Amino acid sequence: MKGILLAGGSGTRLLPLTQTLSKQLLPVYNKPLIYYPLSTLMLAGIREILIISTPRDLPMIERLLGDGSQIGLSLHYAVQEKPNGIAEAFTIGADFLQGEPVCLVLGDNIFHSHELPHLLARATNRKEGASVLACRVSNPSAYGVVELDATGKPIRLVEKPAKPASNWAVTGLYFYDGQVHDIARSLRPSQRGELEITDINQIYLERGQLNIEFMGRGAAWFDAGTFDSLLGASQYVHMLEVRQGLMIGLPEEIAWRMNYISTDDVRATAKAMRNNPLGNYLLGLLDEPRAHA
Repeated sequence: MKGILLAGGSGTRLLPLTQTLSKQLLPVYNKPLIYYPLSTLMLAGIREILIISTPRDLPMIERLLGDGSQIGLSLHYAVQEKPNGIAEAFTIGADFLQGEPVCLVLGDNIFHSHELPHLLARATNRKEGASVLACRVSNPSAYGVVELDATGKPIRLVEKPAKPASNWAVTGLYFYDGQVHDIARSLRPSQRGELEITDINQIYLERGQLNIEFMGRGAAWFDAGTFDSLLGASQYVHMLEVRQGLMIGLPEEIAWRMNYISTDDVRATAKAMRNNPLGNYLLGLLDEPRAHA
């Protein structure tokens, strides 16, 4: 399975912060926002990833992440000229994907849960259909909501419903089999002029091939595209890291624990960040076993 990290959009909800800087490069406590969705793809075992962003922002992101070899990845880059919708990612990335199954994550989405690797493994190992992550929220009217039958199977998707049928919001993490490429090519722009990811999910639902992976009690999901959510995400990461002494969303640590890079690679990266808390943290890891913490 290949991955797409969609880091586009104009970031207007975060002006003036995004006047000269990509939203995905804004800090969430001690790391750039883009580290967190990238880490989610890594935890899913995905190593070949296409990053899509705007003509202005893509060079900045590429300067940060490079070709990915330093963390055991193969990173590719493509431009989305205008914000024409999430589903356009599949047509932009057609040459990269070559008809293969794909996981798409939005560049401002942050996921954290002890069970997250297990949810990701179930979704990536599913050979047919689509899988989306759903998270219980207190304000479902602000999100796309999945309506469930008595057995927990999805029966309807509703975008920002006035009277939500459930508290389960569809997050910005999507897994698709090879059907998605033909489906994406068949889409027509919505009333707001975009190619909607909801339309793709609806087609899978109508075919009886949409699976829901539920993030359980205590899981955290942030759509960090507003001032409040960006601050909330930073406070959450800060609280956990200070209390536990373990970092969230650090690609170098994930790459090391998953044997993508060697201990010597980690040591070299840490030394390049000497007198920096992240560098000191990486050095401290080398006294631990590589098993997931």
